[in-house]
Amino acid sequence: MLQNRYLKYAIIIFSILIPIVSFYVWQILYTSNLNVQGKRDFYLLIPTKSATIETVTDSLEKNKMVHDVMYFRFLAKFLKYNDHVKPGRYKIKPNAGNYEVIKALRSGNQAPVKLTFNNVRLKQELVEKVGGKFEFDSTEFKKMINDPEVAKFYGFTPETIVSMFLPNTYEVYWNTTPQKLMGRMKSEYDKFWTDERKAKAKALNLTQTEVITLASIVEAETKKKDEKPRVAGVYLNHLAVNEPLRADPTVIFAIGDFGIKRLLHNQLLYKSPYNTYINKGLPPGPINIPEQSSIDAVLNREKHDYMYFCASPKLNGYHIFAVTYQEHLKNAKDYQDALNQLGIKK
Repeated sequence: MLQNRYLKYAIIIFSILIPIVSFYVWQILYTSNLNVQGKRDFYLLIPTKSATIETVTDSLEKNKMVHDVMYFRFLAKFLKYNDHVKPGRYKIKPNAGNYEVIKALRSGNQAPVKLTFNNVRLKQELVEKVGGKFEFDSTEFKKMINDPEVAKFYGFTPETIVSMFLPNTYEVYWNTTPQKLMGRMKSEYDKFWTDERKAKAKALNLTQTEVITLASIVEAETKKKDEKPRVAGVYLNHLAVNEPLRADPTVIFAIGDFGIKRLLHNQLLYKSPYNTYINKGLPPGPINIPEQSSIDAVLNREKHDYMYFCASPKLNGYHIFAVTYQEHLKNAKDYQDALNQLGIKK
């Protein structure tokens, strides 16, 4: 009888404890404990050199992202995350539970950084686009793209290395290295240069970097996609007869004043290998990172007899093209008159 009574008591106690323990476990696993009542995703950064549970919890507490750190630490230890902390960038959604976050952290399931290149003219601008987005120091990246040996390794020169960075949006892990980033960009570059594009460049008697250099001039001349092949055709006509390109954007790039609206005669004589008024052929490298549309405009240039063009006096972003210099002078005067009417002198 006594034994039956003890068994009955045990069953009652067990029946009471099971729901309590289950609720406690469920609370630890699934109750909102991170980014509680947050309005947007939080990105936890775990450095490579200090990938420890202390770094994780310190960061969460510092950013007020964890409601009950004891629950988080308990489950992290139970799931053996303490021994498997991986560096990287991890997304924590609003009102996330301990289990889903620790599971992602333990597996190394990172949220990649979206890296976009556009409207880049100078190497420093490229460094700034990259800088601050990754774990590595941007000065290390800057040193790499200015190193002749690094450029040579990838098949470029310090002047043409920017050709490797094609405008697009790339997903890259936050804890990548500058070397891996460079390798990724070279891989994307090689992928872009299909056999068809290579054949078209060869037909123009241009290397891939020369195509991109010319495309950068086209890019600087016009943003109108439907006009780019015609502009490219003008410059290719100049190259065909070994005449200077006389491209204003190359002079502006050489001077370094991108606010110039109209070039003066003395500026056209500015001494620089990038000045295509005083030097024949293409400049040493691109004067910006051109869009794909500009590169393809060169490869698919419009065949015509135009040798000159200037901005339209309508100031609508388009240009007026001419075969003879006399025609060009008339068009240029119309454009200059339009600028004068607006009081634009520089």
